[in-house]
Amino acid sequence: MNEERRRELGQFLRDRRAHLVRAEHGLPPIGRNRSVGLRREEVAAFAAVSVTWYTWLEQGRDINASRQVLAAIGRVLRLSAAENGYLLAMGGYAPLPMAEVAPIDAVPPHLQGLLDALDFPAFAVAPDWGIAGWNNSYECLYSRIADVDPTERNLLWLIFSDPELRRMLPDWEETSRFFVAEFRAEAGPRLGSVAHTALVAKLAAASGEFARIWAEHGVQGFASRQRVFIHPGVGELTFEQHRLVPADAPELHFVLYVPTPGTPTKDRLAALAVFHDSSGQ
Repeated sequence: MNEERRRELGQFLRDRRAHLVRAEHGLPPIGRNRSVGLRREEVAAFAAVSVTWYTWLEQGRDINASRQVLAAIGRVLRLSAAENGYLLAMGGYAPLPMAEVAPIDAVPPHLQGLLDALDFPAFAVAPDWGIAGWNNSYECLYSRIADVDPTERNLLWLIFSDPELRRMLPDWEETSRFFVAEFRAEAGPRLGSVAHTALVAKLAAASGEFARIWAEHGVQGFASRQRVFIHPGVGELTFEQHRLVPADAPELHFVLYVPTPGTPTKDRLAALAVFHDSSGQ
C-alpha cells in the first residue's frame, strides 16, 4: 500500500467513524449532547482489533490489514457496498487498475460508430473521466464540447469550471456531489499516480466547492438516475442516465441520456438539433 493510499484510508476511516450514530450501536451520548461519532476504542472493540492497531490504521502508518479485518471494520462503520469496495481497494484487496493509465484521446472507430448511431445524447468517458468521444446529439445539448481545449475536456473539470454547463443544471449541487463521490470510488485505487494527483489539485485550486466536497470523502457507486437540463434554446430536457461498458474496451464507459418517457424531451431533441444548426454552433 503506497503512502498516498494509506493516508486516504486513514482519513476515510476517521470521516466515517465521526458520522456514526452512537445509539445505533447501543452506545450512550458522550457528555450531554454528542450523539454522533464513535471513539477509536469503540470501533476497535466492535471490530475485535486492538486500539493501538486501529489507531495506527487511521494514522496512515505502514501496517498490513487483512481482508477479514477490513471487512469487520466496514461492518462496524456500516459502509455501503460502494464504500466497502473502496475500503478494500485502499487496503489492496480489490482488483485494481494500473496506477498510471495512458490517456485516451479518442474512441475506437467502431465504437464511435455506435455512438453516432444513437439518436439521443451519448458520450464516452475514459478512466480519468476525460471525455474521449461523443455523438452529434450530445454536441447539440452541450455545444461547447467540441471547442473545449482537449486538456480540459474532462467531465469533472467541466462540471466545476464551466458556468454555461452549471446554468443548464437546476440540480447542480446534487449532481456535483454525485459525480465527486463516483469519481472517488472509481479513481481511488489510482491515488498517488501523477495524473490523478494533478487533476485533483487542479480542481481544488480552481474550485472551492470541489475542494469542500472532496474533503467530505463521499464514495458512491454509479447508479442510473434521472438527469434534467435547462437548455437556453429549447427549455427543459429530462433524461434517464445510464452507463454501459463495451466488452472490447472496458476502460471506456458510455454514458447515455435516454429521453424520459412521458416527457416532451424526445420531440425537443429534434428542435435542439435545428437550434444548434441555426445558431452556427
